[in-house]
Amino acid sequence: MLDRLGAIVARAPRTVVVAWALIALAGAVIGGAVFDETVEIEDAPAGTESMAVAQALDEIDPEGEVVTAVIAGRDFFAPELGDAAPAVMERVRAVPGVVEVTDAYTAGGLIGDDARSSLVSVELAASLSEDEALAAAKEVRDVLRDLPAPDVLVGGELLSQEAFVQRAIQDTAVGEAVAVAVLLVLLVMLLGSFRAGVIPILTALIAICGSLLLLRGVLTMVDVNEFAVNVVTILGLGLAVDYSLLVIARFREEREASPASAPGALVARATARAGRAVLVSGLAVCNALAGMLVLGDPLLSGMAVGGAIAVVVATATGLTFVPAMIMLVHRHIPAVGVRTWSRPWARPAHAGRVTLLGRLARASQARPGLVATATAGVLLVVAAPIGSLTLGSSDIHSLPAGSEERRAYEALTTGFEDLGVEPVVVLVRAPVEEPAVTAFLDRVYELDGIEDARAVPDLPTEVTVAEFTPTGSSTGAAAQQLVRDIRALDSDVDFSVGGPAAEVVDSQDHLTDRLPMALGLVLLSTFALLFALTRSVVVPIKALVLNALTIFATLGVLVAIFQWGWFASVLGIEPWGALDVTTPLFIGLLAFGLSMDYEVFLLSRIHEEWRARDRSLPPREANRIAVLRGITATGPVVTTAAVAISIVFLAFALSSLTAMKEVGIGMIVAIAIDVTLIRGLLLPATMTLLGEWNWWRPGRRRPSPDGTDGPDRSPASAARQSA
Repeated sequence: MLDRLGAIVARAPRTVVVAWALIALAGAVIGGAVFDETVEIEDAPAGTESMAVAQALDEIDPEGEVVTAVIAGRDFFAPELGDAAPAVMERVRAVPGVVEVTDAYTAGGLIGDDARSSLVSVELAASLSEDEALAAAKEVRDVLRDLPAPDVLVGGELLSQEAFVQRAIQDTAVGEAVAVAVLLVLLVMLLGSFRAGVIPILTALIAICGSLLLLRGVLTMVDVNEFAVNVVTILGLGLAVDYSLLVIARFREEREASPASAPGALVARATARAGRAVLVSGLAVCNALAGMLVLGDPLLSGMAVGGAIAVVVATATGLTFVPAMIMLVHRHIPAVGVRTWSRPWARPAHAGRVTLLGRLARASQARPGLVATATAGVLLVVAAPIGSLTLGSSDIHSLPAGSEERRAYEALTTGFEDLGVEPVVVLVRAPVEEPAVTAFLDRVYELDGIEDARAVPDLPTEVTVAEFTPTGSSTGAAAQQLVRDIRALDSDVDFSVGGPAAEVVDSQDHLTDRLPMALGLVLLSTFALLFALTRSVVVPIKALVLNALTIFATLGVLVAIFQWGWFASVLGIEPWGALDVTTPLFIGLLAFGLSMDYEVFLLSRIHEEWRARDRSLPPREANRIAVLRGITATGPVVTTAAVAISIVFLAFALSSLTAMKEVGIGMIVAIAIDVTLIRGLLLPATMTLLGEWNWWRPGRRRPSPDGTDGPDRSPASAARQSA
């Protein structure tokens, strides 16, 4: 099938390129507005106890969005400030959509502990739409800034979310623009010409635009959050470059092995041979994203939808657009080792040429037992910090320390004695006058980890709402334990627990409950794909184990950096004592998918070499040679692809947002570990130790290939064996 596809593309390359150009143009025009169609995500999965409490409270006492402002830097009693504040507050009350303003000058608001600050709280109408509420909040902020005070810090949940989204868009746009420019220079240098280097970049841009177009269509049927767009750009750019490099490298190899063949035949063969790895890799990454979707978390689900779209489009461009471009510019794609204006350092290729991964593979094959043991030991040590993993909600901590919204939050929580940590909310569906309710609330107050407590006034008599302020942070370990302790109380009263800490607990429990099903789906489907690729049972199991080591080691590094604070000052990070509740799963599944990407590239070629082996050699020696040749041949593609996608993630690592830094640094670490320790050392060491048993499957009396492993040889292998 893939050889026919390659032949069709080779016969009409201009048609294919024009078709993709039109798709990209439509994506740029129509899909460019996709951010306007995304929706705000909930803080916990639907149907959880904390969400039920939030909905019940909203029905009992509906409240709109709240804008908070801390007026600081000048004595509260300063005449100039006292004279100007009442007029400004009246202007705030006149803003359309404002229903209540509480301030210390006109409405009995709070004065700061230092008497040099005061708090303004502005409630917006609950009937406002999100866009209307945001417009009103911005107008309130503009009016409050007219106060004659050095610092007027305006924040609140609505403005904080808007600031996060806008920074995410800005950081992504700037970061990816820089990444594309750096990638273009790198690829032109490595591939030897501008026309060759621009193919992966054009492929990536087309994949991103095409993905945005599809995502815009999906948004008409399902709700997707704004983070899906970030995943589209990450995977669209990274995978498109990976697949382009693989197809270009295979075309070069086919041309070198058969220089007299027509370009169309070379393109068709390159598409057929590299296309299998591209197709299986795309399916493997989609499997990992399907695991995110099964988890049912609102944030991860949006990422899974966007990511799956990006993978499908990147795979399609790799199988069609890249071969078409090669057909059009094949004369301008220099062979490996040929010196060009962009690659003056190149040396002529020769039979003994060994790449970086080839050198690592040869070293690991010399002492496979020692290398496998030592490398696995290092990875387990690196993974050890996972034992202290703490999950929480990064919320305001995701914003930079200098942002106005975060400064407003910190000034509010540290400068006013009566405010601070957001409470754990207990909703009792019975009047507070009932003895059982009073007794239950007393038992709650006696629990460890409570700093303060209060009853919420002015509610219907048939319900009781109490707020318990936990020690530590709003969503820290103490707050989460308090939620679990309250829920564990045995009582006859009908009660539920909500609040920020409860949302984190519910998210963790929800993800934990669904994790076995998600992992089962990912592992079984990945096993099936690798079995179809290699016709082996052992190789897929080994691949899954190696990928697990990559993920555990990556998460261990993340805990050490973002939770413990190792190298935090060097990396420009402010650790807050935890990782966001969705970060480990997102990075774990994304790292799994990209690890499978490189695994498939290498295994596809190793299996091809195994099928084309010299059958007069002992199976163990033939396996060793196949592993070395496969890694040596595909190693340059893997290392170049790893460098390229690391540049993409570096843009995220340099973001001003903590959540994006976690993803960027986490994925760079995962790629570095996977390409060096896993693919360079553990993969060849373990495959060398297993020998011919790599290719065993049930039904064989001996671990030797059956007829399916016949004489289907690559041109390169055939040329070597005939030499």
